[in-house]
Parts: sequence; structure tokens; C-alpha cells
Amino acid sequence: QVQLVESGGGLVQAGGSLRLSCAASGRTFASFAMGWFRQAPGKEREFVAAINWNGGTTSYADPVKGRYTISRDNAKNTMYLQMGSLKPEDTAVYFCAVSLRYDGPKYAPNTANEYTYWGQGTQVTVSS
Repeated sequence: QVQLVESGGGLVQAGGSLRLSCAASGRTFASFAMGWFRQAPGKEREFVAAINWNGGTTSYADPVKGRYTISRDNAKNTMYLQMGSLKPEDTAVYFCAVSLRYDGPKYAPNTANEYTYWGQGTQVTVSS
């Protein structure tokens, strides 16, 4: 059974940092792109960051560029999201996802419908 479990969320003051983890189990995802999305109350789920299979290609949504860093450790079947300079508008439930699609070695999709498996999410709350 494939399972993605996010951890590392919590309450942090504006300007602070958090590191999210996404641990995968049930199969290895070392050959596949992974990504982070978030959903704030009353809003649609939005793309945050994505990483290709070996970590050589990454992409970020404009609101988080320069503040967030996505990475992965294929040996641990785990993906990370280092978040810095957090703002109240970063408050959301953060989801990790894996895409079983393949569109070249640099494939790192930024749309939700390209992803196959999803975690349950972890809450990040940034206070002002």
C-alpha cells in the first residue's frame, strides 16, 4: 500500500522557518517527480514546488521563490521543503505528492492533475 506522510508543520512566527518532510512507503519513488502543494482556508489547492527524480531540476511558485527550498533523499524515500522568511499568507495545509508520469529526465510538474499519490497534509500556521 502506497503511503505518503507529511510531518514538520506547526505554528511559527512571521519571519521564522520550518522544514517539512514527506516520507514515502509501499514502494520506491526514486525514479519519479515529487511536489508540494498547499491549500489555505477558502482557497483552491495551489502549487508550491516540484523536484525531478534525481533532484537536478526544481521549480517554484512565484510567491515562494527565494524563500523555500525543495530537496529529496532517494535513499530514504523522503522529500523535504525548507521554508524560510515565512509570512502569514503562507498559512495553509501543505500536501506532498508523487507523479507516476514521465516526460523526460527533467520532469517536475506544477499542476495537481499530473500527480498520482497524495499525502494527508500537514498544517502550517504563521502568526503575525
